[in-house]
Amino acid sequence: MNLIYLDHNSTTPLLPEVAAAMSDCQATAWGNPASQHQAGRRARQVLEDARDAIGSMLGADMTSRQPDQVIFTSGGTEANNLAILGLAHARGTRPGEGIISAIEHPTVAGPAAHLEQLGWRIHRLRVSRDGVVDVDHLADLLNADTRFVSVMLGNNETGALQPVGELAELCHRAGVPLHTDAVQVVGKLPVDFRSLGVSALSAAAHKFHGPKGAGALVVRHGVALAPILFGGFQQAALRPGTESVALAVGMRRALEIALRDRESRAAKLLALRNRLEAALKTGCPRLVINAAGAHRLPHTSNISFRGLDRRAMLMALDLAGVACSSGSACASGSSEPSPVLLAMGCDKETVAGSLRISLGATTTVEEIDEAVRRILAVCGRLDRSAAATRPAAPVAAGG
Repeated sequence: MNLIYLDHNSTTPLLPEVAAAMSDCQATAWGNPASQHQAGRRARQVLEDARDAIGSMLGADMTSRQPDQVIFTSGGTEANNLAILGLAHARGTRPGEGIISAIEHPTVAGPAAHLEQLGWRIHRLRVSRDGVVDVDHLADLLNADTRFVSVMLGNNETGALQPVGELAELCHRAGVPLHTDAVQVVGKLPVDFRSLGVSALSAAAHKFHGPKGAGALVVRHGVALAPILFGGFQQAALRPGTESVALAVGMRRALEIALRDRESRAAKLLALRNRLEAALKTGCPRLVINAAGAHRLPHTSNISFRGLDRRAMLMALDLAGVACSSGSACASGSSEPSPVLLAMGCDKETVAGSLRISLGATTTVEEIDEAVRRILAVCGRLDRSAAATRPAAPVAAGG
């Protein structure tokens, strides 16, 4: 049975063109970019070209006398940790206040919780039933002790897009830096760092068919950031360690392809997602599309099969050759209900039966149609199994 991969929000397959670019780099720019000899200088030039290209494609200012920074990281997790902890400690280690949304990825929620353990006060922005952050709540929470705000650009579980531009305006007026986790949006929808008005933005290459282990934090010129790693001078000592030139080249090439194909790819993904949701809804009328009323990423669908257990469904779908998830891959080993859906006010049955289906550039119409068939078959089997184990209704005594 062929595998139908519908978990592109966790990772995407590496495109052949990206692999070829990385292979060429390994052959021609293999030196340590910090070395002063010819091989090192060659590697440094390729690395800096990739840095400038990635920054420009993401809308950063890379050409002025005071350019923005692109800090290469090992991925979205490190980029988000560097943003949260780096902004928090930019003015020293004295505890202050920070604000994140209630639907952040674990790699933002985690460092925020760590700051709470250090004595910080972390506020969590409420969201609507469709998973969209309440802008007015941020206005109420901002104060003189606020050191940072972090709100994702697009939610990794529901796909709900967030009003980051509006939030950035409020933060700018208050003199507070705003970070956005754009990991799920970069490569799918237009992202313009400067137009958004944010202070820092995270991206990860493996979410748009680039290599794992490659990420970036874009930081606006003049924004203070403290390092979280120590012992080297690389990247202005904000992220010490020898940079991987091949990974940077892979990220650049994947982003170039994503931008080249963005309009056609987005239209294709939206059509496939709508086809999937409509077919599943027809075959299983009780299911709920979470965040259906929000503007969403075109490739992401969070579906609740009310009355069924998400863990049982995931196992059954895996056996049926359909790969999907029940939420963030970083928390996939957890049996706890989704904090995102709970923050949205979803009821117990909706949360318990939720699955995330996410598409990618390699997804086909044939895969969608076959996935629908397999998913509905699994739902039918689980429904029959649940019905067989329910206790029989008591028989009323005759008169």
